[in-house]
Amino acid sequence: MRIPAHSVCTAIREDIVQGVYERGSRLTEEVLARRYGVSRVPVREALRTLESEGFVVTRRHAGACVAEPTEQEAADLLEVRTLLEPLGAARAAHRRTDAHLKVLRGLVRLGQERARRGEGEDLRSLGGWFHETLAQASGSPGLIALLTQLRHKTAWMYTIEQPARPADSWAEHGAIVDAVARGDAERARALTAQHAERATAAYRLRRPGRPDAARVRTSQHVVNTPSGRH
Repeated sequence: MRIPAHSVCTAIREDIVQGVYERGSRLTEEVLARRYGVSRVPVREALRTLESEGFVVTRRHAGACVAEPTEQEAADLLEVRTLLEPLGAARAAHRRTDAHLKVLRGLVRLGQERARRGEGEDLRSLGGWFHETLAQASGSPGLIALLTQLRHKTAWMYTIEQPARPADSWAEHGAIVDAVARGDAERARALTAQHAERATAAYRLRRPGRPDAARVRTSQHVVNTPSGRH
């Protein structure tokens, strides 16, 4: 059975984001195929996709390597994300479905509950789901793909500190959902822009270290069995 390249791509991307592969390290087809339990064909296709996304670069005499973004590239990435997320919210105000609203409101309720309890780890996950669902509600496949890629790259380049007042952050989420529900595109755009600008203060550039390299040699990640991620 041929394993889809997008499944292998997802697995490699997740490992890059999580720091399993050190920035600048080589990504050889043979090693990757053995690690993920697939042939070299989907690995080759996955590496081409990851290169187009900016996670991988091809170097002369070295082949595919994990990219090493500069501080300026990281800053530019964050700026682009803060410009596109308000656009997604504005489109969501016109294109969202009842199902999108139900999920968004449910996430806001959960986020507010977790904020009151001080459950930081849950809040990070819920925040990610909120923004992913808001992007999906935009009904724009191209914009959704861009925002998804930006979220992956932001998680790779930055660590995000827990806001000092998480309840305020989730109140902002709630206000955005209310604007989207009313079909008020301009208010949804403005609220999301303000939220993104305030949230940017919590982003801190990751400083890659050597310890992650050991994880490459010891971890297993198989994608062609029921126990794999995809």
